[in-house]
Amino acid sequence: MSRIGKNPVEVPNGVDISIAGRVLTAKGKLGERQAHLSDEVEVSIDDGKVWVKPRSKSKSSRTMWGTTRSLIDGLVTGVNEGFTVTLKIIGVGYRAQADAKNLNLQLGFSHDVAYPIPEGIKITCPLPTEIQVHGADKQQVGQVASEIRSYRRPEPYKGKGIRYDGEYVLQKEGKKK
Repeated sequence: MSRIGKNPVEVPNGVDISIAGRVLTAKGKLGERQAHLSDEVEVSIDDGKVWVKPRSKSKSSRTMWGTTRSLIDGLVTGVNEGFTVTLKIIGVGYRAQADAKNLNLQLGFSHDVAYPIPEGIKITCPLPTEIQVHGADKQQVGQVASEIRSYRRPEPYKGKGIRYDGEYVLQKEGKKK
């Protein structure tokens, strides 16, 4: 029995859920998102809760049970609150600045890096050394944060680079005399 799948997804006020065929649609204050449902599971809506049940006792049905429930929970959270990933920039002279269309990064290269902000993503820089990526799609927010981090990953000797908030970088010992 799935420990995740057996729990219903609570639908908060302000979020509308509808099922049309094998497509679940969630509408909220941050937009509208859709998820295609597997044929292995059965989804129903009762009293502001979304229930997911496997159609059979096969292994594929039981694996899609918890996965589908997590995807629906991500949709509901995304259109209601959204997802945020915070990145920290460590290094002398390293900084970021966000405008309407681009994120400008100064990362010690001979040139500035201009990252175009994709549709549906909001990037802010509360500090010159901090980047916040916010959006309704959990996968897209994580992908954008990963792409920004890939411009200058944290190096193991001084720890300089872009890292996730709370990420620990293992420091290596330098040269010995």
